[in-house]
Amino acid sequence: MSILRFAIAPVFALAIAFPASAEKLSLSELSSYLNGLGTVEAEFTQINDDGSRSQGTLTIKRPGRMRLEYADSEALVVTGGGQVAIFDPGSNEPPQRFPLSQTPLSLILKRNVDLTAARMVVSHTEKNGDTFVRAQDPDHPEYGSIDLIFGDRPILKAWIVNDDAGGSTTVQLTKMRLGGKLSDALFNITRIARDRGTPVD
Repeated sequence: MSILRFAIAPVFALAIAFPASAEKLSLSELSSYLNGLGTVEAEFTQINDDGSRSQGTLTIKRPGRMRLEYADSEALVVTGGGQVAIFDPGSNEPPQRFPLSQTPLSLILKRNVDLTAARMVVSHTEKNGDTFVRAQDPDHPEYGSIDLIFGDRPILKAWIVNDDAGGSTTVQLTKMRLGGKLSDALFNITRIARDRGTPVD
């Protein structure tokens, strides 16, 4: 299932013409930016390996909480309480769950992001005015990696989650809004399961 692949594993951001002399943003600056993201609301486009696309709404409440609602179905991915839960609208089973710590997304949802930590960042480049960072858990590279694409302010434009099987899922972000008030109930997996009439394991 493509949604499961996204959550377990993982945009090309629209190319913008920048001067060839543009420099990549420093890892310390990017860490400060990510740590400053309290709440985020944005629209997203997900691109899967097979070229299929899905759109929806992304909500983040750092640390540790994220929600992706898919517009074309009732599919839902929720991160909260240290778990990732995938609600499949075509199933009567409880949501699939697994530890957030075993996914690359934990690297940007953790309380203190430090991209300068030893062996966390495996590549750090600039292209067309955007800064590209590939990061992984230095103690568990088998969990996969995440490519983060930042604009020059900085602003997080997209990410690509790469799984250990060589697959990847791309998420492009648009219409980002910061600093809104978000209820913790949006990320309460057990409560969401009950509200949806889904069995709770």
